[in-house]
Amino acid sequence: MNFWEKLEKLERPFFCLAPMEDVTDTCFRQIVMKASRPDVFFTEFMNIEAFGTKGEDKVIHRLKYAKKEHPIVAQIWGMDLRKYILGIKKIKELGFDGVDINMACPEKRIIKNGACSALIKDPAFAKEIILIAKEAAGDMPVSVKTRIGFNNIQTEEWIGFLLTMGLDALTIHGRTRKEMSKVPAHWDEIGKAVKMRNEMIKANEKSNDKSRANLAKKTLIIGNGDIKNREHGIEMAKKYGVDGIMIGRGIFHNLLAFKDAGTDGLSTDFSALPIKKRLKYALDHLKLFDRTWGDAKNYEDMKKFFKMYIIGFEGANDLRVKLMGTKKDEEARKILEELI
Repeated sequence: MNFWEKLEKLERPFFCLAPMEDVTDTCFRQIVMKASRPDVFFTEFMNIEAFGTKGEDKVIHRLKYAKKEHPIVAQIWGMDLRKYILGIKKIKELGFDGVDINMACPEKRIIKNGACSALIKDPAFAKEIILIAKEAAGDMPVSVKTRIGFNNIQTEEWIGFLLTMGLDALTIHGRTRKEMSKVPAHWDEIGKAVKMRNEMIKANEKSNDKSRANLAKKTLIIGNGDIKNREHGIEMAKKYGVDGIMIGRGIFHNLLAFKDAGTDGLSTDFSALPIKKRLKYALDHLKLFDRTWGDAKNYEDMKKFFKMYIIGFEGANDLRVKLMGTKKDEEARKILEELI
């Protein structure tokens, strides 16, 4: 039984932290875990083109994780089918619990080559990728993260196609590629996908056609888009019938987004925590960043997180400006230690 099958047996919905480029590295995931742990972690995006090349060493850090992060899924993208085989073999060797294919990223520089959300326009090649990924993965589960269309909503055509591919899980971001994140997520379309999945299963149960075997597989559907916190996620799961909820940008507004209000009676709003406790999270992140990466990552990469920790209290802006002006993590640590 793979981890997705185990999650299916838990109380619904289960929760996932979204894969986010240059954000969800092992350090950030461990800080999220400390604040309020989701059920599933995903890595940053890993380009499969790098596997087996001299440049692999420069990007393999995207697949670094700590044992306590299980279950963790490696998210990959790319167009070279041979590299999918090589990359997934490496991912299995690294001990990941699953592999996820990115068919959602809307970045122009990526889709101009036909990858990620551009695959919505090329289901034939998307099918080739999924089939070769499943073959390479063996007993390791394969999932996909995607959108509801490219220029227009194509839920019935695109999501309907993916539901025939025997995926273990399918994360649906409720926007088209064209919409980016500029409009509210179309959760009614995510709900439509759930109904389509359920109808497929029922229809297949009545059929003896073995060629429809993929339709018999219950692909878990994870809803993604505009979810603020666990309470909001539970509400949307009940309304639209999804199996899981993925939170992305919401984690920046509330580091406690995954926290269950019933666990200890404490606040589920990060901004309501005492200022020193919030600063302690920032300090812990700095220390973890230094221990994990040393000189392997530029300290500037860490600065993007300061706004998440240092906001919403008197003097926050001045403190943030001061921290942004530091040249080394030791300088930032000293500033925070003096305040804590």
